[in-house]
Amino acid sequence: MILVTGGLGVMGSTLVRGLVERGFKVRVLDNSDRFRSRMDGLDVDIRIGDITKPETLPDCLDGVETVYHLAAVLVVFDKSLFQKINVEGTRNMIAAATEAGVKHFILVSSASVTYPHTTPYSLSKRETERMIKEQTAMKWTIVRPTLAYNENGADEFNMFLAYLRKYPIVPFIGAGRALKRPVHCDDLMAGFLAVAGNEKSHGKTYAFSGGEAIAIRDMAKLMLKHVGETRTFVTLPIPLCRLIAFFAERFQTKPILTWNAIAGVIQDANLDNSEAQADLGYNPISFREGLQRSYPI
Repeated sequence: MILVTGGLGVMGSTLVRGLVERGFKVRVLDNSDRFRSRMDGLDVDIRIGDITKPETLPDCLDGVETVYHLAAVLVVFDKSLFQKINVEGTRNMIAAATEAGVKHFILVSSASVTYPHTTPYSLSKRETERMIKEQTAMKWTIVRPTLAYNENGADEFNMFLAYLRKYPIVPFIGAGRALKRPVHCDDLMAGFLAVAGNEKSHGKTYAFSGGEAIAIRDMAKLMLKHVGETRTFVTLPIPLCRLIAFFAERFQTKPILTWNAIAGVIQDANLDNSEAQADLGYNPISFREGLQRSYPI
């Protein structure tokens, strides 16, 4: 039995479908059944629970041997939720999984843990990595995805694309030289699926990045091209962006700009995936190939 936390989300439901198709028995844990329809046609045990409420977890873990822990928050205006959900929620999951005798805990982390300039989100993910490494009851694997995309976009990709399409002239944070490795969801799922039952993955941290490094400004232009649009970009100096974010985060309920957004644009997420290739047969396509597959022109 495999448990997938956050299993009714976009990424989680795709993973669940892949696991079921490969013959695994799968249980899903999510805090709402709003997207239960994503499990239509699948023989899946769905449990509604909350990783921030430890009392809801033991029943979900009964008989589970492997956990894929995806449940987390990425973009929120209340920074305390990074601690409450990402850190404390993961601590609760680790404790409950240990008590239940889970053998393998697969933690879905983030490329942002490698950022030299941290954010509340990246720090929360660093802490989850520290916690799973320090426990000794379970085998563990950490995966760090980069920006995921497919024909449905994926949440972070959709947000960035929506921003690019919002204005006729796009305000761009800095010169746009930071190197990214966007990963197609098919490749990301292939990596996830190769971890279950694979002893080579025990005690390893894998980068699930795409097959091509590309500057974020070039990435943005390609994204627009593949949805049939063009934009003029205007460079905003990074110090000015930081100043705007400083005041916006203090005086706006929904800040027009945040440090989390700035950090994501100006820092490299060019993660080396060679260890995943060697251990898991991970072989991601380039961003250009993936865009053509997802948004053909």
